[in-house]
Amino acid sequence: MKQHPIALGLKTALCGVALCYGIPILATPLTQPEVRGQADLEYRQFFQTGVDGQNNGQPSIAIEPQLYWEDKDSHSSVTFTPFYRYDEMDDERTHFDVRELFYLNYWGDYELRAGVNKVFWGVTEAEHLVDVINQTDSIEAIDGEDKLGQPMLQLTAIKDWGVSEFYLLPYFRERTFAGEDGRLRTVVPIDTDHAQYESSAKQRHVDVAARYTNTFGDWDVGLSYLQGTDREPYLMVIGQKIIPYYAQMKHLGLSVQGTKGSWLWKLEASYKDSYQTYTSTDAGFEYTLVGIGDTAYDLGLLSEYLYDSRGPGSLAVGQNDIFAALRLALNDEASSQVLLGMTQDLDDSDIRLFKLEASTRLTNALKLNLDAWASDNHTPTDSLYSIRRDDFVKLTLEYYF
Repeated sequence: MKQHPIALGLKTALCGVALCYGIPILATPLTQPEVRGQADLEYRQFFQTGVDGQNNGQPSIAIEPQLYWEDKDSHSSVTFTPFYRYDEMDDERTHFDVRELFYLNYWGDYELRAGVNKVFWGVTEAEHLVDVINQTDSIEAIDGEDKLGQPMLQLTAIKDWGVSEFYLLPYFRERTFAGEDGRLRTVVPIDTDHAQYESSAKQRHVDVAARYTNTFGDWDVGLSYLQGTDREPYLMVIGQKIIPYYAQMKHLGLSVQGTKGSWLWKLEASYKDSYQTYTSTDAGFEYTLVGIGDTAYDLGLLSEYLYDSRGPGSLAVGQNDIFAALRLALNDEASSQVLLGMTQDLDDSDIRLFKLEASTRLTNALKLNLDAWASDNHTPTDSLYSIRRDDFVKLTLEYYF
């Protein structure tokens, strides 16, 4: 049977990840694709010029379409999600990435994915200590929640006794960093062209990972393990350059979330054996006041404690900090909500961070986001001291199609 030409092209794109590991590609024509996605207009306004005199205004545009094909007869589908951003200020922030390009097949209690995909692990608000499959796309946002697509084979078993996931990760993605003309960067731009690795295989080191999740009454528990290249590079000063160094690591993660009435209890904990060996914890709660003041509004009270055994003076973010925030949901037709949070360093009263996240739908296809970030940092040895002049407000208009 003659295959659909688009399906054949997608199968060819997947071949390097899927066929070389003996995973079958669809043998029947795919349906016409479903097309959806979003396009963004973004503007970041900084309150001060950068450490090297960079501009205060940073406009950019981004597009992230998604194409989805499904063959119901074979219980299979293909998802393709490319991403592109053009940034007026920073050439490094102008970039293209394949967020998703994977084949899915499911049968009985099992699912198999092959290709490029994004996987999220985690439950806490301030930090995501167990979310280690995908590399952080740090030029997209300062919160580290944007991720690069990761080549992988993923086998999932969904059983009464829990969900087990197994991963083979044949290729490593390096972290992105702002360029010389960009903002939110180190004083000396990071030289990503000369990254170094502990493994002689470099980006082609094959990583393995597994995760088990289950629900016990009101509690959701996840236990994960990854052995391979550390997603977080260590920054080495060589001459006049800063070079990222990617060590090998063993990472054990635990996530717990419990719902008790209006309380939501959260925990993420990790043990990492890498260039440094250390433990990290983010634990806290969210308590929701429903219908405050006889209105439809809900107010969430959030607090989390962050600990990192590397201690003060290290490059750790959140090594002995308290995070507190208010989350207001208006529960209107526009799904309007606001989050205002602060992180305070408990070892140094001169270090604190502030963030604001607000959003509302203008129409069914348009959404407006307002984000702001600011720091109060007078400690040169702190890891975030270099971006003390990079407080900003960001306005994003999102169009969904």
